Amino acid sequence: MSTEAEPVSLDLVPVALIAPRLKKFAVVVVVFGVVVGLIVSVFSTATVGAIVGAVIAVPTALAILMTLRRHITQYGNRIRAQAGFRTNDVDVAEVLTAALTVRSGRISEVSLTLGDGRSTVRIPLALYTAGGGRELEILALRKLADALAASELVPAAALSSVLIEQLRAEARGAGLEERPLYRAVELVTAAGRVPRTTLTDHEVAGLLD
Repeated sequence: MSTEAEPVSLDLVPVALIAPRLKKFAVVVVVFGVVVGLIVSVFSTATVGAIVGAVIAVPTALAILMTLRRHITQYGNRIRAQAGFRTNDVDVAEVLTAALTVRSGRISEVSLTLGDGRSTVRIPLALYTAGGGRELEILALRKLADALAASELVPAAALSSVLIEQLRAEARGAGLEERPLYRAVELVTAAGRVPRTTLTDHEVAGLLD
């Protein structure tokens, strides 16, 4: 990893936006678990009450902790994806696989999956609903497109072109139907390929038409 490369967040939904609500929910669940545990201990034993309280509170609190530790960061051509206590690191310039995946539903997600033979990272690029959506920030898209362009893998170069066209569409304030990532969702939905599918190289190229 280059020490000179400035880190760029590739988080589609920054943890800072959801952390306050998640922390409040965690506190509510823990308090509820303690209360239920105390009630159970009155009619049983303190040990049983503690076990019941832990069963209620611990899984939810742990899941929230794992969510708060989920980050995707780019350093030059390297991407580091942290999920809970596991971290995957991929050099985009040396990837062996690059694919665009769409999960369609009430909330549709477009993501980029990259693998270098040792690790694999999945980067959510956009979320769309019937009324709009959320897309990866412009700087993040630009840096990701540049990293993909540095790869000798043909699909990676094609995906770089898709992201550049996405940037151009955003820059001119184009509607969703003119944005390649949204067109990927429309393509999959029209074909009835649910809930998750990977676009072929031909379909990726077609997003640029």
